[in-house]
Amino acid sequence: MTGTIVFTGKNDYNKCMKIIDTIKSDRVTLSFEVFPPKTSDKFEDVLRAAGEIAALKPSYISVTYGAGGGRGRFTAELAQKIHLDSGVPVLAHLTCVSSTREDVASALCEYRERGLNNVLALRGDIPEDGKIEHDYRYASELVEEIRQSGDFCIGGACYPEGHIECEHKADDIAHLKTKVDAGCDFLTTQMFFDNNIFYNFLYRAKDAGIQVPIIPGIMPITTARQLSRAVAMSGTNVPERFRAIVDKFGPDPKAMRQAGIVYASEQIIDLVANGVRHIHVYSMNKPKVAKAILDNLSYIITL
Repeated sequence: MTGTIVFTGKNDYNKCMKIIDTIKSDRVTLSFEVFPPKTSDKFEDVLRAAGEIAALKPSYISVTYGAGGGRGRFTAELAQKIHLDSGVPVLAHLTCVSSTREDVASALCEYRERGLNNVLALRGDIPEDGKIEHDYRYASELVEEIRQSGDFCIGGACYPEGHIECEHKADDIAHLKTKVDAGCDFLTTQMFFDNNIFYNFLYRAKDAGIQVPIIPGIMPITTARQLSRAVAMSGTNVPERFRAIVDKFGPDPKAMRQAGIVYASEQIIDLVANGVRHIHVYSMNKPKVAKAILDNLSYIITL
């Protein structure tokens, strides 16, 4: 593969700064998420887009492991290239539902050898073919495994509206507490379109004894189809105000793109105004969208 980095078994790459150190700072920061290609022939295109996002100098970039139960074939390589090319810290995702303990141990070894010491531990999506391994049932088990495997900074996911597979919010919060107790340093939320949902979630998490930082995840919706997919996958509530925006501007791609960027920017402005210091943006490998949001926040967030 063009751009492949062969690691030698020696930890001879610059280690990333631990993300928890950034999160503990008082300054307002913004981070972005990118996803690796499904096939090797798309690697350079994704790397180019990720490089443009990294050039915006976010606090860090997270690199996903593969949707739909996919395996992170290119996650480590893409994450390492981003860090080496730009100096921006990276957060490499790792899922467990389709992995054996040997798979996880191998992935962590590769992350360690590539200098990737920030890991987002996820259960992962159930594969489309329904085939799963049974070494792990919950993300908390993966968190515990990573904590025992070396000096990693560990992030976890959380769901302000409750996980789509969990019937009761109280149970979902209890599961989250278990995951934090297993060793999470911080949490990042699923997307949401109503900031009040996030604020209420913070209160419920605090009441449950969850003390780690919780970073809100913001998804700029730039097409009507993107919103439909997001809702189908996560069960996220769509406020009437935002639904009206999509109904009005969805048929016009340029107008919908602009409206979606403005809506996400307004969410971030409200979060910052209410004391939230660190925000994660699901940029979907779209450098122009990431830059447009930053342009809207040029006097609010200085990267």
